[in-house]
Formats: sequence, C-alpha cells, structure tokens
Amino acid sequence: MVEIDGYDVREGLYYHPDHFWAKVEDGKIRVGASDYGQKSLKEIVFVELPEEGDSVTKDEPYGTVESVKAVVDLVAPVSGTIAAVNGELSDNPAPINEDPYGEGWLILIDPSNLDDALTNLMDYDAAVVWYRKVVKED
Repeated sequence: MVEIDGYDVREGLYYHPDHFWAKVEDGKIRVGASDYGQKSLKEIVFVELPEEGDSVTKDEPYGTVESVKAVVDLVAPVSGTIAAVNGELSDNPAPINEDPYGEGWLILIDPSNLDDALTNLMDYDAAVVWYRKVVKED
C-alpha cells in the first residue's frame, strides 16, 4: 500500500479511472469505491445497488451513491453479471467511508471475459502514477 496525500492505494487491486477498485476472487471481481473516491464524496448517506443476476456493462452506471456533497453514479469497471450485492449498505452505507477496501465493498461481478476485463483497468503500479497526477491536480 502507498499513501498519496492522505489517500490509500492498495496493492493487489485493479483501478478504474472513475475511482473504483476491482479485486479478482475465484474468477469473479469484487468492486468498491477507492479511498480517493469515497473521501471526495464526504459522508455517504445512501446507496442504490442493482439486484443479484442483473447485467452490468463496463464504464456504464449500475447504481448511485448519495453523500452530503453530491449524488454520483456507480460505474462498472467490467462487464458481466452481478453475482452478489453488499445488501448491508442499503441500511447503513457508512462502511463505504469507514472501510472502502473491506466491509464497504459494493458488488461482486461474474465477468463476461476476465482476461479482457483486466486489460482495461490500471494495475497497482499504473494506479500509483495516475493517482499522484490526479491528487496533484485536485
């Protein structure tokens, strides 16, 4: 892990430029908001997630998150079918802010094509370089 101006970028994850992370787990991809993404929103008060079995398309919205600052689309980092949803966030979205890389995960996707999906995301090294630029511009 590296900290860039107070934002954690974790190893072992892939990153999407809309500030989401993706982690491969047994051929599926767990998705959540990056530390930068959740801190940019401030306190998250509501999240709308899709249903298990729904399809998602890379770079397309699949839900929303509402904070005290804004309402933002949740964007799929890969295409596929929703295998699981973190339903606990519906009643209490606080884990997105408190533990974005753990209990605050959003969805688990069964990707249409795992190898292809990963080539379109930033690996850890690329994400570190990218976040250093993003934070500097912020």
